[in-house]
Amino acid sequence: MDEVVSVFPSEKKQLHTTRSWDFMGFFQQARRSSLESDLVIGMLDTGIWPESESFSDEGFGPPPPKWKGECQPASNFTCNNKIIGARFFRTEPLGEGDILSPRDTEGHGTHTSSTAGGNLVSGASLFGLGLGTARGGTPSARIAVYKICWSDGCFDADILAAFDNAIADGVDIISLSVGGFIAKDYFNDSIAIGAFHAMKNGILTSNSGGNSGPSLGSITNVSPWSLSVAASTIDRKFVTNVKLGNGESSQGISVNTFQLGDKLIPLIYAGDAPNTTAGFNGSLSRFCFPGSLDVNQVEGKIVLCDEIGDGEAALSSGAVGTIMQDGGLQDAAFLFPLPASVLDLNAGNNVFQYLRSTSNPEATIEKSTTIEDLSAPSVVSFSSRGPNLITLDILKPDLAAPGVDIVASWSEGTTIGGLEGDNRVSPFNIISGTSMACPHATGAAAYVKSFHPTWSPAAIKSALMTTGNSLSLIVYVTAFPMAPKLNTDAEFAYGAGHINPVNAINPGLVYDAEEIDYIKFLCGQGYSTQNLRLVTGDESNCSNVAKTAASDLNYPSFGLLMKSQKLNTRVYHRTVTNVGVPVSTYKAVIRAPPGLEVTVRPATLSFRSLGQKMSFTVRVKANTGGNILSGSLSWEDGVHQVRSPIVAFAIPS
Repeated sequence: MDEVVSVFPSEKKQLHTTRSWDFMGFFQQARRSSLESDLVIGMLDTGIWPESESFSDEGFGPPPPKWKGECQPASNFTCNNKIIGARFFRTEPLGEGDILSPRDTEGHGTHTSSTAGGNLVSGASLFGLGLGTARGGTPSARIAVYKICWSDGCFDADILAAFDNAIADGVDIISLSVGGFIAKDYFNDSIAIGAFHAMKNGILTSNSGGNSGPSLGSITNVSPWSLSVAASTIDRKFVTNVKLGNGESSQGISVNTFQLGDKLIPLIYAGDAPNTTAGFNGSLSRFCFPGSLDVNQVEGKIVLCDEIGDGEAALSSGAVGTIMQDGGLQDAAFLFPLPASVLDLNAGNNVFQYLRSTSNPEATIEKSTTIEDLSAPSVVSFSSRGPNLITLDILKPDLAAPGVDIVASWSEGTTIGGLEGDNRVSPFNIISGTSMACPHATGAAAYVKSFHPTWSPAAIKSALMTTGNSLSLIVYVTAFPMAPKLNTDAEFAYGAGHINPVNAINPGLVYDAEEIDYIKFLCGQGYSTQNLRLVTGDESNCSNVAKTAASDLNYPSFGLLMKSQKLNTRVYHRTVTNVGVPVSTYKAVIRAPPGLEVTVRPATLSFRSLGQKMSFTVRVKANTGGNILSGSLSWEDGVHQVRSPIVAFAIPS
């Protein structure tokens, strides 16, 4: 059929899963635009729980006149003046437990929607944990829901259909906390294709980077026309104390809502309780694999496991609690279906030695409390890292946003843990993931657009990236420095830095780009006209445009891939647009470590009007010696600091 643009397998993608806005300095009292209530955020996710207080339409007027969407008929779902559109997409046979409705039965979509654009809800908490006021980045914005994810995942055909509908409906920002298992060429990536079509229509797509870190090259959403977001910590950390029968205590991490009381409970080592009937021995049962524990020995006790798991094996074996010792970084707390605490190996060994020292070992696990995390913000270990394996010269992720232990609304059509045997239902939940970071960036992007409704997706993205706060090898005086000792992957971990919504509404200068710029980039990547059209969906032709190298795409960052261990040199061409003060002069401020030499020509840009564009070149010489070298170019006029990272790197082994 002539109207078929391309055919590729509809593969399955996965979801990337109160204090956070305040931590960024984006307080309730922040300046707001009267246009915020005209903005529509398109959420492509698992649906939404419309009864949540976060989505009440009290005080909202009718949808903006531009809105063309609908509330797809479903027997158990009603839109309002907050949720002004809701659709669902399912091409595969329906999975067990799923319902053909925009209603969220997983929880993920409700959480992300409330983070991006939820109302202010006081007294929000998960059974008392994280108590405070929950709110989205743009609480006056409207929400349009596009349910693409189900119990068995999110399929490409549904993702593309949702993009088409969201664009036609008139959304202003698209938020997509979903991604594949590996990065794909743009013409084979449904998210990249959908985001390109959104960009053509003036809509920025905010993507989660992925949860496959800290492996280098693990980031999956990498198209240069979308915003790729890493997950960072905030200054609140949930900790869970384990108290032993000898009076000693150890501090672990988890989000534990259970209260066992003051009574001590018998403690057993999982390696001493193998389910021999099922063929397990102690060398396996110590890891608490499913079915590996002997119910007769474990029932009614707290079980010590030698590895972090989901806790379901301990619960199904009758345990009343579990202590897990693990050698991984303790930078994110997770929910478990029974009282649980994750200890580091030193604390875990102390528990094990106590257990071996007495014939009647006992312990209890206390309800979680919070402490201040002075190392925040740092990129969490699970957050996927760059480099961008599809286009190495385009740095990814673009920026970092809070994605660890985030309190937000939850579906009451499921439990908070989603595991069998866990019957806890709550209107709020505490979860972590780049899925949680993405809607923070979405809310920030919507906030910028509310002040600058005519800005292009690239301009909004530039504003967010160039006003972000970073610290790599150089000490910068910023509100939210990224701790260098905890972020050794530097820009591969956090991109341009930690998001700062308040600064982003007044960036001074922006690096803008249009559809034709990305077409030139794709042609410069060696795309044939046929492959180009798989992305653009139109009659674009590489023979009719000048091809642009990836390094010359007007991007707010600079990446230099080292081709050898010797001195490498590259010249970049960039253009900035004045969006700050009509008459202004910016000077180039270079920060570079030894081994990185940066020259900017001209070194001064003098503007005479708003909207004026000026071009410059950046010459970078580098000899990394196999390391990542991080520097920056900052255009400064005494008020604005328009900062772009400069990163030189060799291809990691």
